[in-house]
Amino acid sequence: MENISISSAKPRLSFWQIWNMSFGFLGIQFGFALQNANTSRIFETLGSDTKNLAIYWLAAPVTGLLMQPIIGYYSDRTWHPKWGRRRPFFAIGAILASSALILMPNSSVLWVAIGALWIMDASINVSMEPFRAFVGDMLPESQRTKGFAMQSFFIGVGAVVASALPWIFTNWLGISNVADEGEIPSSVKWSFYIGAFAFFFAVMWTVFTTKEYPPEEEITDNDVRQEEESLNTGHSPFYYFKIGALLFAVAISLSVWFAIQGLEPQLYVFAGMFALFGLTYVVAAMFMQRSQSKNGLVQIVQDFQHMPKTMVQLAFVQFFSWFGLFAMWIYTTSAVTSHIYGSSDPTTVTYNEGADWVSLLFAGYNGVAAIFALAIPYLARVVGRKFMHMLALSSGGIGLVSFYFIRDPTLLIISMVGVGIAWASILTIPYAMLSASLPANKMGYYMGIFNFFIVIPQIIAASILGFLVTQFFNGEFIFALVLGGSSMIIAGLFNLLVNDNENTTDQH
Repeated sequence: MENISISSAKPRLSFWQIWNMSFGFLGIQFGFALQNANTSRIFETLGSDTKNLAIYWLAAPVTGLLMQPIIGYYSDRTWHPKWGRRRPFFAIGAILASSALILMPNSSVLWVAIGALWIMDASINVSMEPFRAFVGDMLPESQRTKGFAMQSFFIGVGAVVASALPWIFTNWLGISNVADEGEIPSSVKWSFYIGAFAFFFAVMWTVFTTKEYPPEEEITDNDVRQEEESLNTGHSPFYYFKIGALLFAVAISLSVWFAIQGLEPQLYVFAGMFALFGLTYVVAAMFMQRSQSKNGLVQIVQDFQHMPKTMVQLAFVQFFSWFGLFAMWIYTTSAVTSHIYGSSDPTTVTYNEGADWVSLLFAGYNGVAAIFALAIPYLARVVGRKFMHMLALSSGGIGLVSFYFIRDPTLLIISMVGVGIAWASILTIPYAMLSASLPANKMGYYMGIFNFFIVIPQIIAASILGFLVTQFFNGEFIFALVLGGSSMIIAGLFNLLVNDNENTTDQH
């Protein structure tokens, strides 16, 4: 059988074609940036205890854990002559996410805000996951680093503007930055309204300016090799049942230990993650026992079991990278307002000044990321993708750890330069290294599975960080950032172990 490698046959796209296919990420990042910079503030305003913030944030990663592989799996199997393969998911996600962005700042009680976060994150995932596969679909391997870097550029630009919106509305337009107890400030509300419009417009720009290749053309050497490996390493239904049973046993053991020790409620979510994976394996084994191996759930579990080696290696890098990022997103507002500004009361001017400064810091690191993303394809050719990503992660980790030693909030800008460099690289290099090892007909699914290693560390961070800070650091949330920075440095060391089949030819 003669294999056709479409990856090498795909035409090189122009700068503006790559621009158009990536532009939707500008809107997606408006949603993420507003969520990351303001969710803790909204929750605290609506009465959340700071130590419970992490468990409320769990809505986002749990939603991603469920949605990402499903969206990837079905986007691989979608094709419409007019709308294409990935673009229907872009559009549906944009409509739902824009609606959630309007709903969240108008929440009157905490549980409504938590529900809005859940809807928002599910909708963003519907749009975002196919965008990652889009680069693999549309670009030859030699242009993929550039394609992911362009996405990172738009992520940075969108996050800069979105993160700074509350400050802009307050300082430039005179819109109130404070409100009565239990009320969301008008500056935050208007920021979310602008974000909803930007999300919808940017994603629709990509939908209407980009044409996709029919999926039936994409038969690659990786596809054939992956299928052969699956056949050679096939396992019986009992094998999957044993794995599921083991995961259930771990979940039960952890739950019992947490109960005996009287530990924090959010730790049960950590145990629940094992139970969820255990249930998935058991149900898949039942379908296999009934000779229903073509079932979508069975294929998802089997492909998860046979991940490419590069993907397994990158999983460790992603785990420690995103543990650090999630620690930053959850606790930066609490850490900066208490450790540097000396206030934990959301009704005070001092707290809101600190919260606004955090929004600007988030804008700052995303601005650095937008600029640095443009240099990544060139730096990667000079020093190699592995070494460059290690250096970037280390700079981000040092930046987060430095928060503990800084008392002048202005100096935090320097810390965020390091975080911005890491953020640009996190959004670019792992995906570029991964895409070359994936079969084209499962690009969306594996990109979704790859995000397990973003979501799982987020769930673990949300489950244990509050407990660790409360039990071992006397409730001083600045130490959550120290732990996050240390985790990012560890990620950089793991990155040196990745086998990267780098194709750097013709990337100009």
